[in-house]
Amino acid sequence: MSPLTTEIPLESPGRLRSEIAAGRWGGDLRTIPQGYTQSSVLMLPQAYAADFLRFCQLNSKAAGLLHVGAPGDPEPGYLAPGGDIRTDLHSYRIWRNGELAGTCDDISGLWREDMVAFYLGCSLTFEHALTQAGVVRGEGRVYTTTVPAQSVGAFATNLAVTMRPMDTKNAIRAIQVTSRFPATHGGPIHFGDPGELGLEDLSKPDFGSAPTLAAGEVPVFWACSATAVLAAQAAKPDLMLTFDPPYMLITDRRVEETSVL
Repeated sequence: MSPLTTEIPLESPGRLRSEIAAGRWGGDLRTIPQGYTQSSVLMLPQAYAADFLRFCQLNSKAAGLLHVGAPGDPEPGYLAPGGDIRTDLHSYRIWRNGELAGTCDDISGLWREDMVAFYLGCSLTFEHALTQAGVVRGEGRVYTTTVPAQSVGAFATNLAVTMRPMDTKNAIRAIQVTSRFPATHGGPIHFGDPGELGLEDLSKPDFGSAPTLAAGEVPVFWACSATAVLAAQAAKPDLMLTFDPPYMLITDRRVEETSVL
């Protein structure tokens, strides 16, 4: 099949998901339809689902739930009616006993009838709102703090955060904008001294290259759904399937549908 080569955003999330499922989308993020809610997806065996659900509820800033599928159901419900989470992501990560075992572009052969899909809020949703509001910020970087998340059974980890550098004026506006999106991390949990989160060196993020903080900029930290993945790794299920950043589920829900104001 010939890969899609356009650099123009596709007209709808459904079209994008169809191209992904058919193996025709090359992964160019510029072609993602703008203004739609994105979701970080994590799939676990049913035996782990109740504890993980409770973990998400207790740590909703990091792991806000948009939808939870029934055991064995690959359709993302109201997020993408008629969709199939086994084929609708460009790339997946495969985890076995808490260790990364590989990646793939189709998990149909790995899917089991006891798998439960959790659809978590993703900050790429409010990135669109920040852009619309004219907020100038640096690219986000992910760090694992020394702040413990609330544990549930074997699901235990420290809080992961995404840091975006910005000046004071833009930080204030970013707080106002993102606080309208509680299901996709909401407002920041901290800004200023990274040492208060146990972060000693911002030049060494867990994911991504070293950030650049210009004169007058401060680091602003949002809770991150990587927290949920870290907690699930600690639980060591025999099989876990997750999104592979930066490729999330592009849903049919407009960004404003997740806003509370």
